[in-house]
Amino acid sequence: MAAVTSIMRVEQVLMAELNELLKPFDLTFPRYEALMLLSFSQRGELPLGKVGERLQVHRTSVTNTVDRLEASGYVRRKPHPEDRRTTLAEVTPAGRRTAKRATAVLNEGAFALRGLSRAETQEPTSLLRKARAAAGDFE
Repeated sequence: MAAVTSIMRVEQVLMAELNELLKPFDLTFPRYEALMLLSFSQRGELPLGKVGERLQVHRTSVTNTVDRLEASGYVRRKPHPEDRRTTLAEVTPAGRRTAKRATAVLNEGAFALRGLSRAETQEPTSLLRKARAAAGDFE
């Protein structure tokens, strides 16, 4: 119980810090994750369903996330060239620039766990990797 509570509380603290750092980019951490996913995809685009699968979120969350990214000019929707039932989310040049700048800000700030050395951050990563694998999550 203590371990789970500590993990959940750290997640809340980190999420608040990340969202604060991302606010100037009109991003939240979930939107940042989606933007990075698209940026790292082979062609800079993915079907909305794949975005949900890879981020492990419900399709309504994907719709909301892509709506907000589209409103910011970071993503555009386009029809799939071979499947009329499928819509693609494609990162725009502005989205790529923003993803790069936001990552730099996050690397400077919140991706470092305060109070832990670089070596110490490897311990929870290693332990939590085991828990994720046991739950069937990807490593």
